[in-house]
Amino acid sequence: MIDTITSAFYRVMIYDDRWRMWLSGLELTLTVTFFALLVGLLAGLTLAIVRVTYDSSAKPNPLLIILNRFAKLYISAIRGIPMVVQLLVWALVILAASRNSFLIATLAFGFNSGAYVSEVFRAGIASIDKGQSEAGRSLGLSYAQTMLKIILPQAIKNCLPAFGNEFISLLKETSIAGMAAIADVTQVGNIIRGRTFDPAPLFFVAAIYLILVLFLEFLIRQMEKALNKSDRRTGKPIAKLKRKGLVRND
Repeated sequence: MIDTITSAFYRVMIYDDRWRMWLSGLELTLTVTFFALLVGLLAGLTLAIVRVTYDSSAKPNPLLIILNRFAKLYISAIRGIPMVVQLLVWALVILAASRNSFLIATLAFGFNSGAYVSEVFRAGIASIDKGQSEAGRSLGLSYAQTMLKIILPQAIKNCLPAFGNEFISLLKETSIAGMAAIADVTQVGNIIRGRTFDPAPLFFVAAIYLILVLFLEFLIRQMEKALNKSDRRTGKPIAKLKRKGLVRND
């Protein structure tokens, strides 16, 4: 058993410096995921603000009506079309003249993620009490300033677990980036499998994604703990002020 595993490891990782291929594939996977996440966050935030602004407007102007309809259509279309089909459309139709596979994959995965991120943002904004927005406006802040300085920081904090899940889902979805001629981890595994006629590379691919997901889950938990410590709703800051005598004990 041990000899079999050692032999498979040598064929998949060591022979012909194949570990370099794995490192290159891992780098591409992480890079595409990172930049796609940035695109998704920007697109999702924009869509969420459009929809929230429309819902909160008593008499939305024509431009806002058009933007809201586009946002709803975009979200429905993206959520209803498989990611594989979207990637092929980007590669063979929208950016058919481009040879930049990295750009194609980043935009395809980014705009796909944006549809889901927008709903996460919208739910987070809706979870904030309307009184906070009214208080910001009563202090003389504009709608944009109130959203940026008061609403969004709290909404992002409330939605952190959902953002973490979306980031993990995005990472796993990039496993089909090879269809856009990206030599990511999955594609590297397929290439080595074709050379060795051995299924072992597929298990290495699975192990790499599992390790990445476990690491991301750890980071998300640490971020949640850090945010919980700074959350005034936990009562710890109040207790600290009471110990200093700055707040009366009832």
